[in-house]
Amino acid sequence: MPDAKMAEQVSKTPGFIAALDQSGGSTPKALAHYGIGPDAYSNDADMFRLMHEMRVRIISSPAFQSHEVLAAILFEKTMDGTVDGTPVPSYLWKTCGIVPFLKIDKGLEDEKDGVQLMKPIPGLDELLERAAKLGIYGTKERSVIRLANPAAIKSLVQQQFDIAAQVASHGLVPILEPEVLVKSPEKAEAEALLEDAVLSGLEALPGDYPIMLKVTLPEKPDLYARVMKHPRMQRVVALSGGYPLDEACQKLKANHGMIASFSRALVDDLRVSQSDQAFNETLSKVVDKIYDASVHKN
Repeated sequence: MPDAKMAEQVSKTPGFIAALDQSGGSTPKALAHYGIGPDAYSNDADMFRLMHEMRVRIISSPAFQSHEVLAAILFEKTMDGTVDGTPVPSYLWKTCGIVPFLKIDKGLEDEKDGVQLMKPIPGLDELLERAAKLGIYGTKERSVIRLANPAAIKSLVQQQFDIAAQVASHGLVPILEPEVLVKSPEKAEAEALLEDAVLSGLEALPGDYPIMLKVTLPEKPDLYARVMKHPRMQRVVALSGGYPLDEACQKLKANHGMIASFSRALVDDLRVSQSDQAFNETLSKVVDKIYDASVHKN
């Protein structure tokens, strides 16, 4: 069973979820934007070490350790890392009061029929068991929608629910993330099909475990209002999807009850060259802005 105090915070407390889960192919780009080029590391171990140092700098910042950040989504290597000798999940919850989630997908299949399904996730049961022992509350799994193909979107959502059932069997709360690309030529139509498929999936959901949903900020405000009201839905959160921070926050304000789970928009202005004071001040301004958008009219 999910931790009751964590569940209360995730489902009811004002605030937002920080997505610190860049992994694999996205790590070099994230490091480069932070100011660390490929010449600073010679192998994957060095690259992930530098990425972990960046994440620890964020996690240990006073700006991050506030009531405004409800939860954080971690990459597997971050979950396995430490802050001042303490495992990251324990540090987040016991020191910062922030609920830890884990990204579990291993990337995407090639596009077919306008969508990209998740690749197989080998060793998922073992990973989920380890995550639960480390104090992880829930997981996140991402797939991608580019075109408004009804059958393909239905299949993609079914894959999300199938993985969610496996996650829930380990006492963890799954976040489904069927991302509609911001640059989709059929974004509004795809989002309408996605909302319908998610509702159908919720109605057919076995058991009594809770579900969360992470979606692209929709073209139609309050599109996911019915999803939010479903008794199995713990919370609906929004990804920034490449929108600049100000635009993402403005769109978020138009969706009542939805909170942020931003990644790129959260760290966009952070640089390795900043002094600790400048780094913390920059992060504080961003955290405040995302928090304000998340609680606006909620």
